Amino acid sequence: MKRFTYPALLLTVGLLSLTDKPANTDWPEYNGGPDRNHFSPLTQLNAGNVAGLQVAWEYASGGVDTLKNNTQIQCNPLIINGVLYGVSAGSQAFALDAATGKEIWKTAFTDDTFAMNSRGVTYWTDGREARIFFAYGSLLYALDARTGKPVASFGKGGKINLKEGLARPGADEYVVSNTPGVVYKNLLIMGHRVSEIAPALPGDVRAYDLRTGKLVWTFHTIPHPGEYGADTWPKDSYRNFGGANNWMGMAIDRQRGIVYVPTGTAAFDLYGSTRPGQNLFANCLIALDAATGKRSWHFQTIHHDIWDRDIPAPPNLFTVVQDGKKVDAVSVLSKQGFLFVFDRVTGQPLFPIEERPMPASTVPGEKAWPTQPIPLKPAPFTRQSFPESDINDFVTDRDTILAQLRRWQSGKEFFPLPLSPNRTVFFPGTDGGAQWGGAAVDEAGIMYVPAKQIPVTMALVPTPASSVSAQAVDRTGSQLYQTNCASCHGQNREGSHDGTYPALASISQKRNETSVTQVLAKGQGMMPAFTHLKEAERKAIVDFLFGKTTSVASNTGLNTAPYHHTGFTRWYDRAGYPVSRPPWGTLTAIDLNTGEHRWQVPLGEYPELVAKGLPPTGTDNYGAPAVTAGGLLFIASSRDELIRAFDRKTGRELWRAKLPAAGYASPSTYAVKGKQYVVIACGGGKLKTKSGDRYVAFALP
Repeated sequence: MKRFTYPALLLTVGLLSLTDKPANTDWPEYNGGPDRNHFSPLTQLNAGNVAGLQVAWEYASGGVDTLKNNTQIQCNPLIINGVLYGVSAGSQAFALDAATGKEIWKTAFTDDTFAMNSRGVTYWTDGREARIFFAYGSLLYALDARTGKPVASFGKGGKINLKEGLARPGADEYVVSNTPGVVYKNLLIMGHRVSEIAPALPGDVRAYDLRTGKLVWTFHTIPHPGEYGADTWPKDSYRNFGGANNWMGMAIDRQRGIVYVPTGTAAFDLYGSTRPGQNLFANCLIALDAATGKRSWHFQTIHHDIWDRDIPAPPNLFTVVQDGKKVDAVSVLSKQGFLFVFDRVTGQPLFPIEERPMPASTVPGEKAWPTQPIPLKPAPFTRQSFPESDINDFVTDRDTILAQLRRWQSGKEFFPLPLSPNRTVFFPGTDGGAQWGGAAVDEAGIMYVPAKQIPVTMALVPTPASSVSAQAVDRTGSQLYQTNCASCHGQNREGSHDGTYPALASISQKRNETSVTQVLAKGQGMMPAFTHLKEAERKAIVDFLFGKTTSVASNTGLNTAPYHHTGFTRWYDRAGYPVSRPPWGTLTAIDLNTGEHRWQVPLGEYPELVAKGLPPTGTDNYGAPAVTAGGLLFIASSRDELIRAFDRKTGRELWRAKLPAAGYASPSTYAVKGKQYVVIACGGGKLKTKSGDRYVAFALP
């Protein structure tokens, strides 16, 4: 098997034909390579034989919690020289024989830290030694790739703590790394996830010496005094605000030495009266010198974000042809369904982008930015509004839904949240449009992007007056719940309709007080650790959830917002289906050379609706496709627990297989001894689907 070489993975349109022999058989980096294009040059599997795929092996990774039934696996595994590296449902790293699924090693970390859903690991070798960089909560480990043992010379005993250098008075302590970093020469460049509430830590991008773990450079995404962009924030914002972090991953052009860094929203992410201004570098694509961290250029996709519309996925790097000339490009997706495409070196847009006037906020103190950037091409890959004509034909409570739609704000991309009982209708919903799986790009410059088209409704409600006091006052567990928990789990502890945020009204039937206390202290899944609260405050919340009333002396910490939101409420009818007209999940092919759409098909189905004679509606989905030079696109992602193969030229489905749990992850494809495999992590656990711990590999018999 040939060893992968980095320059080969930065795809150049037209240089690799379908008849060329693959340059490698590995899947050596997150999403396939440094370009994050989910592309493989393998051709063994094709439209003529893909229907013959069968299960080659399964691996039980462990870590499923049958009590809470919402463990997940979001990992895109690496395959290098016949070894597969992944992460279990229990957040442990492992290595397998990629041809058989036999375990080679697996970690058993029990550090006193929170380990959240990991999307994978980073591999590095100098030809003599090889390392796996793996984040377990806030701890970043360097593991010997052969044994899985920590490399003692890295940091302290094989690990560094990503919290170091971020802590500040009044902030919480929630820092995890859920997406693999990128390697550039002797550097490991890392982002991290922080909480989305007001006391969040900052989102600094940092580079570490990958041999020693020593910090080499830092880029401040909330600029310090004298740095570019500091004037887009109030004075001393770097001390008072957090977020603007890279949680979704990066792409890197190693030949040019440029790392492309998307960023999230500043915290609090749905109200920003205390952070007036444009708020650079939140919601930006930033091109940094990979050796120094110096900014080359940036583009902000949302100004002063108060919609949680952060860039949801890593960038894609590719080459297009415009006016007969090849242009190296970089693009980012949006939760709104937009695609922004730029010259990779200069940052100039390759298609027009227009600043359009947007509505003002009606909430006291809020100053929405007067314009937002809208790309004129490519056209959005989702619908952009939810009019009355888009209520689905078989909705069960049409009159109620119609009355609500007429009463609430809708019909424009960026309506600021109003005060309850009014609401804003987000379409597409708050988590997409595009989501963290991102898009695939083939060697012809065609992008394939999965998306969701489901409305979400939301409003702001006042935070209890005592909760915004800077003084220490008595607060009940109910008040602390409303301030810290209601935005996700509901004001009445009802949870979200689709199960993304579980209901807590009957939590005592599933958990005891000790386990809930532990979750508040360490976090779990998408939930951050509530380290900004004192132990007594967390206990008061637990008491409230278990039917007891407790008051505790409390002060709010850093920058508490006077409003909080009502929750990310996906809009479903009584029967459990989205109220909008299908498709609810889509897969779209976009020609990046011309900006034109090639095709769009539904992604996923509800079997009971198909049985009634309805065409596939698409479903809510998480994950991304893998595309091959053999003309195929593989994707799971949908809540129907299927993995599918499509003809990448036409969007026609060619093959499907049932998985042991939904594959809310991105598949990898690779070859061992000339045999091509497709592997997917089947973690389930979202959208009210069962959890699982299996990795399943398919191949021809």
